[in-house]
Amino acid sequence: MPKTLAIRPLTRDAFLPFGQVIEADPATMKLINGGNTERFHALAEAEAAGEGARVILNIFRGKPRAFPYELTMMERHPFGSQSFSPLNGRPYLVVVSEDQDGCPGEPQAFLAQGDQGVNYRANVWHHPLMTIDAVSDFLVVDRDGPGNNLEEFFFDEPFIITAAILSE
Repeated sequence: MPKTLAIRPLTRDAFLPFGQVIEADPATMKLINGGNTERFHALAEAEAAGEGARVILNIFRGKPRAFPYELTMMERHPFGSQSFSPLNGRPYLVVVSEDQDGCPGEPQAFLAQGDQGVNYRANVWHHPLMTIDAVSDFLVVDRDGPGNNLEEFFFDEPFIITAAILSE
């Protein structure tokens, strides 16, 4: 029988095992450009391992998912991190899982606000981009280069996300 996933708010502490939350953190703010610009410094670290690897910037345009949604798979990128920063200010879902002997464990779902990005560490199991309500664009920073940097895993039983709202 499919298991329903609860959706929690995305916070730095809750997401720490999987990577970093990218958001304006007052603790990292520095004034630059003659005091005209606030720089929120070093919010995440890009990873790109392997000979010939490089860090690249992309725009991904995601179509919204229909709910209830059957989560049937997870993916990971063994040689590099992957960050997603929303460009349209819309909330979206982040689904991650801890590794259990080379396979994803039970997924955890987070509701990210339109001003929060995420940076998945290299080799972290996550669901592909999951926008809600409307087509949304994301600035994506990830690894490019030789080697197979994608692993996919398909669950025997799907997990269900009933709606893109916070669980009580």
